[in-house]
Amino acid sequence: MSKKRVLAFVHGWSVTHTDTYGGLPEALQQQAAAAGLEIEVKDLWLGRYISFHDEVTLDDLARAMQHAITQDLGAPASFSCITHSTGGPVVRRWVDRYYGPRNLGDCPLRHLLMLAPANHGSALAVIGKSRLGRIKSWFGGVEPGQGVLDWLCLGSDGACDLADRTTRHQARGTRYWPCVLSGETVDNKFYDFLNSYLVEKGSDGVVRLAAANMNYTYFRLDQRGDELIEGHFGKAHALAVRPGLAARPDPSPFFVIPGASHSGEDIGIMRSVKPGNVARKPVVEQLLRCLKVDSPAEYDRLLEEAATFTEETQRAHANSQYGGVLRRFVMLVFRIRDDEGRVISDYDLFLLGKGFEPDTLPKGFFVDKQKNEKSHALVYYLDYEQLRKVDEMGFHIHARPHFGAPGTERPDVFAGYTRAEFRLGREQFERYIRPNETVYVDITLRRTVDAEALRFEPASDGKKSFKRQSPGGEVVDV
Repeated sequence: MSKKRVLAFVHGWSVTHTDTYGGLPEALQQQAAAAGLEIEVKDLWLGRYISFHDEVTLDDLARAMQHAITQDLGAPASFSCITHSTGGPVVRRWVDRYYGPRNLGDCPLRHLLMLAPANHGSALAVIGKSRLGRIKSWFGGVEPGQGVLDWLCLGSDGACDLADRTTRHQARGTRYWPCVLSGETVDNKFYDFLNSYLVEKGSDGVVRLAAANMNYTYFRLDQRGDELIEGHFGKAHALAVRPGLAARPDPSPFFVIPGASHSGEDIGIMRSVKPGNVARKPVVEQLLRCLKVDSPAEYDRLLEEAATFTEETQRAHANSQYGGVLRRFVMLVFRIRDDEGRVISDYDLFLLGKGFEPDTLPKGFFVDKQKNEKSHALVYYLDYEQLRKVDEMGFHIHARPHFGAPGTERPDVFAGYTRAEFRLGREQFERYIRPNETVYVDITLRRTVDAEALRFEPASDGKKSFKRQSPGGEVVDV
C-alpha cells in the first residue's frame, strides 16, 4: 500500500496561535522518507479551533470538525491526525458522532495519534476557570472557555459517556488505528510553585498517564434484589456486572515517552520538537512508527512494541526518580444513579481491602480524591503498586435517603436506597484493574418505595389523620 500521508494537526485547549505545534510538523516531514513514508508540505494541515469562549462545547467542536474536513481538507479518502491534549477528545468525539460505533470501517481517519491527551479529563480542571487562566505556561495567557472546561473536569458526564460509547466501537478489522503517546516528566521551573497537581506523580504536569491511556475498564453495575452480601456494614445487596456489554474497548498502543512533559519549549512532548533536535526527541521516532501502520497485523505488532517500550521507560524513570521502585497509578471514576435515571449525589463510598473490610488496603495506596460538582462523580487516584498487594478488593455504597437494611420490616423512610456492595477477587482485579489506566464504575441502584407512601382506605371507616404515618414495608411491584 502507499505510504503517502495527509497529516492534520489538532492542538489543545485555549491555544490562540498555530505556533503551538513548534517544529513537530517540519521534523516529521523531514524524517518521513527515512522511515519509508511520504509526507509532502502540501499535505500538512495545522488545525485551529476556538476553545476559549464559554459558549463552545466539545460537541460543537466535533460538528465544526466535520465541516472543516469537507471544506478545508476536501473530504479526503483518508488522512491521519496528530493531536495534543484536548485535541484528542475533540477528534474522538468527531469519530464517535459520525462513525461510531458500527461504521468505523467508513471513517476516513486512519491514524489518530494523541500526544498527552486528556481522554479522561485533567485533575487541574477542578481549580476553576479564573485560576487556570493564570497558568500561562499551559493556556497561553487567555481565559479558558467554560464549555470545554466542564468536559475536562475529572468525572464529567461528557468524558464518562464518551468512554462508555467507545467500548461499543467495533474497530477490529477496520483501518482506524488510534495510539496514545504521553510523558510522566514534570517541568518544575514552570509548575512547582503553582499547585500540587502540577507536580503529581504519574503525570506530565497536566494530564495523568491513567487519564491519557485509551486502554481502560468500564464497569456497568446493577443492584440485584435477589442476592445479599453479609459484611462489615451488615447486609447489602450485591452489585452485578450488566451482561452483554464489553468492559474494555479494543486495545490500542500506549507509549510512555521518556523526558516529556505536557507543554513547554524545553521538554514539552510537542512544542519542544525541532528539526534540529530530533535525535533527542524519541516522540518523533514513535510517531513515525505509528504512521507506518497499514494493516491490522501491523497494528497488533505495534501494540506489543508499545507495551515493551512503556515498561522500559517506566523502569528507567523509577531508577532515576524513585530509587528503583516502580511507581504506577490507577484512576477510579464512580457515578451513581437509580433505576429511574436520577443522579444520586448524597452517598458514602467505602473502599474495601483484605476480607472485604474497610481500612484494610495497604498503607500509601491513596493519592488523591475529587468529586465533580456537576455530575457528582467521585474520582480516586490510587497507587497501583500498593493495590496489587491485596488479593481482595471492593467497594460499599451507602446512598441517601437510606431506606433501611435489606428485608427490613420497618424502613427508615418512605422512599430511598438500600446498601450495595461489589467485590473483586484476584483474578478479576488483574483482568480489569491495570497500571496507567482508568476504571469507570457506573452504578445503578434500585429505588425502593414503601407501601405506606400511598394507600386507599374504605370511606366507611371514617375520616382520620395520617400526619404521623410511619413506613410499613417495601412495595412489591405487580
